Amino acid sequence: MAQEQNFEFNLPPQFEKISKNIRVIIIGLVVVAAFFSSFFTVDPEEVGVVMRFGEYVRTAEPGLNYKIPFIEDVRLVPVERQLKHEFGYRTTSAGVNSTYQKRGYAGESLMLTGDLNLADVEWVVQYRIDDPFSYLFKVRNAESTLRDISEAAVRQIVGDRTVNEVLTVGRAEIASVARVAIQDLCNEYEMGIRVEQIVLQDINPPDPVKPSFNAVNEAQQERETFINQARADYNRIIPRARGEAEQTIQQAEGYATHRVNTAEGEVSRFNDLYSEYIKAPEVTKRRIFLETMQEVIPRMGQKIITDEDGNNVLPLLQMQMNGMQKSTGSTNNQGGN
Repeated sequence: MAQEQNFEFNLPPQFEKISKNIRVIIIGLVVVAAFFSSFFTVDPEEVGVVMRFGEYVRTAEPGLNYKIPFIEDVRLVPVERQLKHEFGYRTTSAGVNSTYQKRGYAGESLMLTGDLNLADVEWVVQYRIDDPFSYLFKVRNAESTLRDISEAAVRQIVGDRTVNEVLTVGRAEIASVARVAIQDLCNEYEMGIRVEQIVLQDINPPDPVKPSFNAVNEAQQERETFINQARADYNRIIPRARGEAEQTIQQAEGYATHRVNTAEGEVSRFNDLYSEYIKAPEVTKRRIFLETMQEVIPRMGQKIITDEDGNNVLPLLQMQMNGMQKSTGSTNNQGGN
């Protein structure tokens, strides 16, 4: 039998030293990587969901946090940030110079209304993540599910209304009803999402009938303008008319009170006069006659009263005529001088 020979391969000393250094370097790199992967930072508007082998362990608050390297994983969830889904268009750039792109998204916004007309409805769903655990683990793809829910709800609500309601007076109601419907479905699916607002950005009719619908909208706006102007005129004129009417009523009441008081005074005076007349008829007649003549004669002006034969002039009138002559003569003398 051939003698078996064992061969041993021995590395030179310098190669053994290099291999040891490589192991040390690898171990050092692993330690450094483990150290740096043990710490993570959570922004103020986020929370960190820590998972160990894919299972939820805890929620990390904003700030510097620690996790077990190579075993635990972290997913950051923006719970304080308002997120949105756009339908019918996309915002291509944010900031002051935002641009919008509608090409390729018409299938999301073109809807059938209740009266079998078409409307191009563009809207935005604004929401926040309310429960990070439910958002990550209760639904497989919460973002895609939310888009499907939103589109289905809005299409159903628009399909229950006429095209005129969708384009004019029903916009606010559609947004409100859609928000409630989407939120109810999110709660039913336990998605951990809170829908804050549904904003209908732009609602247009199809291009062939757009001019007619624009004319209808302009007429609707003009009608609202006229109604507002009429209400303003009403609020300006009616209170003034009511004030004038109240003033007239008060004046009439004052005049009526004055006439009643005057009539009552005259009645009282007549009753007193009648009482005196009963006591002394002749004296009362004469007194009444003289008082009446005292009021009448000064109003007569230049009148001459004579007796039946026309011979004598009443002395009172003569005195009046003499007084008038004297006044006339004095006037002439002043003019001559």
